[in-house]
Amino acid sequence: MATTRRCSSISSSSNLPPGLALPCLLLLLAGVSNGQLQVGFYSNSCPGAESTVASVVRQSGSADPTILPALIRLQFHDCFVRGCDASVLIKGGSNNAEVDNSKHQGLRGVEIIEGAKTQLEAQCPGVVSCADIVVLAARDAIAFTGGPSFDVPTGRLDGKVSNLRDADALPDVHDGIDALRSKFRANGLDEKDLVLLTGTHAACISLHFSCTHARWTRELKRTRAYACIYDDAAAHTVGTTACFFLQDRLYNFPLPGGGRGSDPTIPPGFLSELKSRCSPGDFNTRLALDRGSEGVFDTSILRNIRNGFAVIGSDAALYNDTATVDVVDSYSGLLSNFFGPYFRQDFADAMVRMGSIGVVTAGSKSKQGEVRKVCSKFN
Repeated sequence: MATTRRCSSISSSSNLPPGLALPCLLLLLAGVSNGQLQVGFYSNSCPGAESTVASVVRQSGSADPTILPALIRLQFHDCFVRGCDASVLIKGGSNNAEVDNSKHQGLRGVEIIEGAKTQLEAQCPGVVSCADIVVLAARDAIAFTGGPSFDVPTGRLDGKVSNLRDADALPDVHDGIDALRSKFRANGLDEKDLVLLTGTHAACISLHFSCTHARWTRELKRTRAYACIYDDAAAHTVGTTACFFLQDRLYNFPLPGGGRGSDPTIPPGFLSELKSRCSPGDFNTRLALDRGSEGVFDTSILRNIRNGFAVIGSDAALYNDTATVDVVDSYSGLLSNFFGPYFRQDFADAMVRMGSIGVVTAGSKSKQGEVRKVCSKFN
């Protein structure tokens, strides 16, 4: 008889700090795979796989806490383009790989995935896919930022294709609600997933002339700004963004009567606050995406969206549509922690659903996938 699996924490070998490994309520049927994905897929072939990834993520997060939300964003960027197949990790020699698309600018965490892969190749050569490492690392990063701990099914193969233009389909910070909904539906996700996950792709910029790994974008070249781009925001409940992404909303927003100015939906007091932090042409200053709670995984971002304190336009758009308004309101009420819906549980469920987009497994599509020896190169 099938039994219900209640996930509680990552393996004890991951040594989560006290208080982080809070129980979640993912309902997975024991022994039943998600398609051909399965919780504990590597339990026999590479028993230390998940604890190894957790250890690498924990060490990296201790050295640089901003890498944790970046790893969550990395999963979003991988799964929303061709499915969760690690195609975003491929480095092309002619700037025509998926990662070379400007929508991936600021993507970080690839070296963390490669570091885990190196250790796993030493333990279990040719067994653990880069695609699974991306998903496991994002799961662990959520836990280490104070979010829920939960099981994720594994068994993905790495894709054999990585094209520059495929990433055009990624959501954008300037997208309105209809565009966001369309892009999520194209990946089998609904309005609830949109509210829960829309922040995991946030592109964040910091301008530091001393950076050693600068990546230039066509957009920034046009503004003649010299930039080192990196991301330290993923799900918008944690992390920051840069004034670069607020310039249009604050100073160049198309007004209903014609002309350009400030987004009229921003409350006057909050508009003054944002303008005082982000003057015209300021690309450098950083602001919390979740005003007043940028370092903690919680529902504060949803209350901020409901109250008009969304920093970027794509977050504000969630309160401009009946379907997404209802979802935002359902999580931001005072009684939701006691009677549901439960944000932490639902966020974990949404991450699992996102991790199942377009997967290639060892079944009928096996010729389309492989287990790479190095995550940045096809075999």
